[in-house]
Amino acid sequence: MKHICVFAGAGSGRLPEYSAAAAELGRLLAANSLTLVYGGGSTGLMGVVADAALAAGGRVIGVIPESLTGIEVDHKGLSRMIVTADMHERKAEMHRLSDAFVALPGGVGTFDELFEALCWAQLGFHKKPCALLNAGGYYDPLLRLMRNAVDEGFTDKKTLGLLITAPAPGELLAALRGKSGRRKT
Repeated sequence: MKHICVFAGAGSGRLPEYSAAAAELGRLLAANSLTLVYGGGSTGLMGVVADAALAAGGRVIGVIPESLTGIEVDHKGLSRMIVTADMHERKAEMHRLSDAFVALPGGVGTFDELFEALCWAQLGFHKKPCALLNAGGYYDPLLRLMRNAVDEGFTDKKTLGLLITAPAPGELLAALRGKSGRRKT
């Protein structure tokens, strides 16, 4: 495992725990010589995780659609910035570059990216680990919804088992390393 894709909000959220977790994850990725692949923005948790990884000497690859370069305020100090034609190409490139996926707190865009990666794992399109960094319990309601989908017969337990969850970056990284044998096919 060399490249970790992090999905994160372009906003910082309500609780300071979200930014603290993003910064710690960025530092840990750099300290473990893991390249951060992310959405290329400089604002919110996206900016926090990228800035922390860069400040700790890490490598950071941003992937941003051309139409968002002004909206998301693309980060100017990255190791590499890839500008794509659209969101579909952005997500495909992030998937291609990455060995694992982590969702920090975020909104609809983060949910979309996470669920696409998880769905593709469920369907066997890849065997890369998918994870939630549940900082401040942010993802507790989502995890309840997913358990409800299992209880109601729309998702099997095996799919739910594909999603690694941890409340802190160190625990999450350790869990990802334990799943690093799950490589793309």
